[in-house]
Amino acid sequence: MKHLLICLSLLSTCLQGVLGNHDSRLAELSTAIQRTAEYDAARIKEIDQLRQSLQVAGLSLPDLFARHEKIYEAYKIFNYDSAYSYAIRLVRIARELKDSRYQVAAQMKLSFILLSTGLYKETHDSLVSLARQPIPDSLKGNYYALWGRYCYDLAGYANDNYHSVDYDIQGNQYLDSALNWYHPGSFDHTYYSGLKYFKQNKRKEAASFFEQLMTRADLTHHQFALVASTLSGIYQQNADMDKAIDLLAQATIADIKSCTKETVAIFHLAELLYKKGDLRHAAMCIESAIANAEFYGARQRKVQASSILPLIESERINGMEKQRSLLIKYAVVVTILVLALVALTWVILRQVKKLKLAQQALKEANNAQQAANAQLQESNRRLAEVNEKLEEANKIKEEYIGYFFNMDSEYYNKIDKIKGTIEQKLQEKRYEDIRFFLNKIDARKEKDELLLSFDQIFLKLFPHFVQEVNALLRPEEKITLREGELLNTDLRIFALMRMGVADPEKIASILEYSVKTIYSYKSRIKNKAAVSGEEFEERIMRIKTL
Repeated sequence: MKHLLICLSLLSTCLQGVLGNHDSRLAELSTAIQRTAEYDAARIKEIDQLRQSLQVAGLSLPDLFARHEKIYEAYKIFNYDSAYSYAIRLVRIARELKDSRYQVAAQMKLSFILLSTGLYKETHDSLVSLARQPIPDSLKGNYYALWGRYCYDLAGYANDNYHSVDYDIQGNQYLDSALNWYHPGSFDHTYYSGLKYFKQNKRKEAASFFEQLMTRADLTHHQFALVASTLSGIYQQNADMDKAIDLLAQATIADIKSCTKETVAIFHLAELLYKKGDLRHAAMCIESAIANAEFYGARQRKVQASSILPLIESERINGMEKQRSLLIKYAVVVTILVLALVALTWVILRQVKKLKLAQQALKEANNAQQAANAQLQESNRRLAEVNEKLEEANKIKEEYIGYFFNMDSEYYNKIDKIKGTIEQKLQEKRYEDIRFFLNKIDARKEKDELLLSFDQIFLKLFPHFVQEVNALLRPEEKITLREGELLNTDLRIFALMRMGVADPEKIASILEYSVKTIYSYKSRIKNKAAVSGEEFEERIMRIKTL
């Protein structure tokens, strides 16, 4: 039965990946991608107006720096070449000003744009040059945060278990320094606090900061995209792919509206959609991502695209082959189910054999009792105990053997029906009907029904089991079952022991837990007992049947 539940669970997961539906968020994303040119045109118009402001005669160097800075800010996530050009102009103007504050600010902007396009050596050289200068207090937060992002990007680029770890540790140290200079409650302080916890694999703490930011109404589109994209990484690590996809779709929509071409959200979204089997939307996202990378000039994003795009295209071409492979997997599952039922039958027959051996031992004891007249009273007492155990064993045998043979009959019929239906559908090449037919198999329901049947039969044999177990516990530690619950995991462990299943490995196998977990449950209940642990187990074994 354990194998049956595992196989059905795997089958259900496989079908969900193939037949999953996407919500209206992806339709909204499709509309936003279609309007990309409209958003880009608005950004270009805005930049043209800013560039015209440079034509004013007689501008002072500080004014000239400020106007170039605005143009740089408009370009920095929109187009690398233009942003780099204006960053160089800012560096030159800062040198003419001969003011370290302007020089540091300009060099930081140059470092940012180098990092954004994946020029890691040049970024390092630029940041090292900054380290030789006094950093104004107003820029220290951004300075350390830039170092932190540089280390995190290197960790992502290395993508191994050695260098990436060291880079992430360095990044966390830089973020600690940056947080000392950001105002508590500001976007930067809250975001980088969450990012630091995320990089330390403290997902719960990190999520609280990002979810706090998601509720704020004052975020720009770019800030919202940054938060949503990072938060999606937490949900992805928690295996909640639907929520991760929804957040990445929101982040991508915000990136499009803010004309952000240097972004990872759409790449990750394409990858998740590809893994989920939604090739149409995955292709839409990766094509848009490639267009963004080409427009911006981001080298590392082009590398990302080159690794994902062939997979998506190959998946489209090999769709029919995957269907054939899926049908083979279904056939393997059915075969495993048959083998599982055969193994279950063998276990039952083995238990019957053990009961027969017990009966034979009883007959031998009776013969010995007749020959030992001097010990008649003691032998009678022992015989009464053996008879009582045999009667109890026979009750258990009658109930559970009848139950399992009935279950065998039901599952053989189910397997035969499944096999016949699949063979017919395969002959008729009605593959979608096979998916629909197999999708109706509910592994969770099968498992719940199995446990419920076990509880019902056991309580039929031991109707006062729960009350007698509670009587052995301290008053404040008594077990309280939820509504509709006959036994819980604690009680089932001792119920199996009462039935003679003493091996923790067998108990773990039956209840689908690890042996360590079974020991943990037993120890927890024994610690709640009003008697010693050894006496507790002895008194459990003395609980009598009806």
